Amino acid sequence: MSPLQRVRQIALAIILTWGWKRAVIAMGCGALSVLALAPFNVFPVLFITFPVLVWLIDGTGAGRYGGVPAAALTGYWFGLGYFVPGLYWIGYAFFVDADVFAWLTPFAVLGLPAYLSIFTAIGFALARLLWTKNATRVLALAASLTLSEWLRGHALTGFPWNAFGYALSEPLPLAQTASLIGLWGMTFLTVAIFASPATLIDRTPDRRLQWRVPAAAIALLIVMSIFGAIRLSLHPTTMVSGAKLRLMQPNLQQDAKFNYAAKAEVMKKYLALSDRASGPQSTGVRDATILIWPESAFPFFLTREADAMAEIADLLPKGTVLITGSVRAPDLPRGTPITRAYNSIYVIDHDGSVLAVYDKLHLVPFGEFLPYQALMEKLGFEQLTRVRGGFIPGTVRHALPVPSAPPALPLICYEAIFPGEVAGRNERPGWIVNLTNDGWFGISTGPYQHLEQSRMRAIELGLPLVRSANTGVSAVIDPVGRTVASLGLGIEGILDASLPAAIPPTVYARVGDVPAAMLVAVAVFLAVRRRVARPQR
Repeated sequence: MSPLQRVRQIALAIILTWGWKRAVIAMGCGALSVLALAPFNVFPVLFITFPVLVWLIDGTGAGRYGGVPAAALTGYWFGLGYFVPGLYWIGYAFFVDADVFAWLTPFAVLGLPAYLSIFTAIGFALARLLWTKNATRVLALAASLTLSEWLRGHALTGFPWNAFGYALSEPLPLAQTASLIGLWGMTFLTVAIFASPATLIDRTPDRRLQWRVPAAAIALLIVMSIFGAIRLSLHPTTMVSGAKLRLMQPNLQQDAKFNYAAKAEVMKKYLALSDRASGPQSTGVRDATILIWPESAFPFFLTREADAMAEIADLLPKGTVLITGSVRAPDLPRGTPITRAYNSIYVIDHDGSVLAVYDKLHLVPFGEFLPYQALMEKLGFEQLTRVRGGFIPGTVRHALPVPSAPPALPLICYEAIFPGEVAGRNERPGWIVNLTNDGWFGISTGPYQHLEQSRMRAIELGLPLVRSANTGVSAVIDPVGRTVASLGLGIEGILDASLPAAIPPTVYARVGDVPAAMLVAVAVFLAVRRRVARPQR
C-alpha cells in the first residue's frame, strides 16, 4: 500500500466516524494543536491536526440539515480540546486568595473554554454551509474560522488569546507577514496552509494534481520565509540616542501586592532592586534615563502616599524618569470614601512630579470587573482583585510623553493581545510600553503565550516593545520582533537595555484589517461560486 493510499484509508475512517469517537478525535486534535503555540512553537503539528478537521467536516454531510449541527458539534469538541490545555493556567489565579476563590477553579478552567468553544462551533457550522467537494473547502474553513476567531476577539469585550494565527509567530521570518495582514490575516493563512494536506484524498484525473494544493501551501510558507528574511535584513536593530532603559522585575508574591500592611516591605524591595548594580561598571539607576516598574506595582494609591513619592524622588537622579503601574483613585472631593479605582500608568519625574497618566481602557472580565457588577455583588460574587464596584475603565488611549525618548503607547496587561488597540492614526508613538503582572499565573505556559502575543503587536505596527512584568517575562523587543534583552519567568532582577528605534509604519499600521478582510471575502466568493456551480451534499 502506497503512502497516499494509507492516507486515504485513514481519512475514510475519520470521515465515517460518528458519536463519541468523533468527539474524542476532535478534542485530541484540539489538544495536540496547542503544541503550535508558545512556549512549544511546534507549528508543523498542525499539518496533522487541521487536515483531520477537514475530514471530520466531510463526514458531517450525511447528518440532518446539511450536516450543519453535526459540524458545529465537532467544532465545539475541537475548541474544548484546544482551550482547556491552552488556558489551564488561568486556574492558578484562583489560588492567590484560595480561601475565597479556590472553589471557583473548576468553573474557570472548564467554564471559559466551554464558552470560547462556542466560537469554534460557529466557525465549523459556517464552514459546513460553504462546504464543497474540492479544494475550495479548505478556503471555506480558513475563512469561516477567521471570522469566528475575529468574533471571539470582539464579543463581550473579546478574548482573542491563542488565536490560530499565533502558530506562525515562530520562527521569526514567518511572523513578519503580520506586518502586512495582521493577526486575522495570519489566522486565515494558518488554517489554509495547514489544512491543505486534506486534499490529498480528493479524486483527480491526474494523480500529480493531488499534490498541487499541499505544494502550493509549502510554496507559500517558503515565500513568507523569504519575505521575512528580507524584511529582517532591511531593518537591523537601531537604538534611540540617549535613551537607556532599566526594567525592574521584583518577582513579588501576589499576597504582598494587594496587602497594604506590606507597603514598607514593597517599597524597600523596589528601591533596592532598582538601584542594584548590574555589573562592575554599573552605577545602578544612574545608568538609566527611564526606569520601568510593572503593572499595579503597589498595595496602595501611590500619589496619595507622600512618603512613597518622596522615596521615588530620592531614588531618581536628575534626567531619569519612572514609568510605573499603580492603582489610581478617582478625583473626588476631600473626605469622600474611595470605593473604586483606575488601573493606571504614571510617568514620574526625578522631583516626584507626575508628568503623564494613562488609565486602562480594556478591563479584564472577572479579574477587574464583573458583568452586571451590582447584581453579581448582591449575590456575593467578587472579581479576583476584590475592588468593590470593579475598576473604572479609562476613556481614551493616548501616547505618553517621556523625556529623553519618543512618546510611548501604553498597554496594560492583556490589552497587548488585542490587534489594533493603538493610538490614533495621526498620533504614531515611538514605542510600546506594556506593563503587566503575570504573577497571577505562576510558572506556567500562560506568561510565555502573553509575551508571544505582545511581540506580535510590535511586528504588526513596526514599533519596539518594552515589557515590564512582575514575575516575567520582561523583555525589550525591536520593531521586527527580535528580542534585544529579556529576563526570564520567576526571576528577581533588573534588565538594562537601550531603546530600539521604530521603523516606518507597516502596511498593517496604515490600513488595519483590510487585507485580512479581502482574503476572507475572496475565499467566501470562491466557495459560494463553487456551490452555485455544483450543489454539494
